[in-house]
Amino acid sequence: MTDLIVGLMSGTSLDGVDAALVDFAGAVPEVIATAYLPYSETLREHVLRLHIPGHDDLHQAELIANRLASLYAEATLAVLDKAGVAGSEVRAIGCHGQTIRHAPQHGYTLQLNNPALLAELTGIMVVADFRSRDIAAGGQGAPLVPAFHSALFRVAERNRLILNLGGIANLTILLPGKPTFGFDCGPGNMLLDAWTQLHLGISHDNGGRWAASGKVLAELLAQLLEDEFFKLQPPKSCGREQFNLSWLNKYLSGRESAVDVQATLLALTVSAIHQAILNWCGIIGEIYVCGGGVHNLAMLKRLKETLPEAEVRTTEALGLPADWVEAVAFAWLARCTIAGIPGNLPEVTGARGLRVLGAIYPA
Repeated sequence: MTDLIVGLMSGTSLDGVDAALVDFAGAVPEVIATAYLPYSETLREHVLRLHIPGHDDLHQAELIANRLASLYAEATLAVLDKAGVAGSEVRAIGCHGQTIRHAPQHGYTLQLNNPALLAELTGIMVVADFRSRDIAAGGQGAPLVPAFHSALFRVAERNRLILNLGGIANLTILLPGKPTFGFDCGPGNMLLDAWTQLHLGISHDNGGRWAASGKVLAELLAQLLEDEFFKLQPPKSCGREQFNLSWLNKYLSGRESAVDVQATLLALTVSAIHQAILNWCGIIGEIYVCGGGVHNLAMLKRLKETLPEAEVRTTEALGLPADWVEAVAFAWLARCTIAGIPGNLPEVTGARGLRVLGAIYPA
């Protein structure tokens, strides 16, 4: 059997699909090629709309799942074309799907996808629905990438933290001689992007320049940090259900400058990360950052200022470009599924034990 697997990731930032073709033949996974397909503005709006209960949600969700499957197929074919690899040479596609509800407290999570259609369009086996089994076992179903971080980035002699700055910020804590630990810290880019879209009409604050031009509203920041999520003990996970513009508006008087709110939201992300590290890690060594947030230079600058004792770099320094870590992780998780190897970490998710994750859709 071939050791080539395609990993697909579309996260809570709702910007598009990351695709990575990964070769697992060696001791360390090798990224052969990558591709990115952005969401159209229409698709993004439709997915966002599904986060708020409304009329005919089930029908709309299924239609969007079909559209996403077609986009996932397009991304798969694009990355194979870049690599000069035929679909018949690929063992599987690991596809996370697009999260629109994450409610482990109610025993479910929902990622939009049509993996049967994806298998039909590509002629390649698809592994999908990675979170559900962990939730069925009493876990949070997220974050799932710490198992991959541990397999790839753990070293015996150093305290190492992996910080994923996607729509949500999550931490993986790799301490010598201790089990891998991890959890969601709170919003990453999600609120920043939403506020930028609302006030500037663009999808994100390029480089964090807008936030950097404002001033942090200390009283507002303190109020935001009082949210119960930040006080919860891990395991814990979050999403748009907790952190959205409606949540933010509860704390605003309407007299704040939009740019100062943006600066405060950036400070919220960094403060929540800092608080999480101090509360649940204690020992700080190396911090390696991945996810779309690595392009927010203002956020990285503030992170370094807030944690001066830490060595803060991107995962590029570990041999894996920051933009592709999650896509590679879901290729790795698909490989675990096919091999019958557990892909969750009970210490991270709170599940009752190790579980093989995902459902397989043959070609």
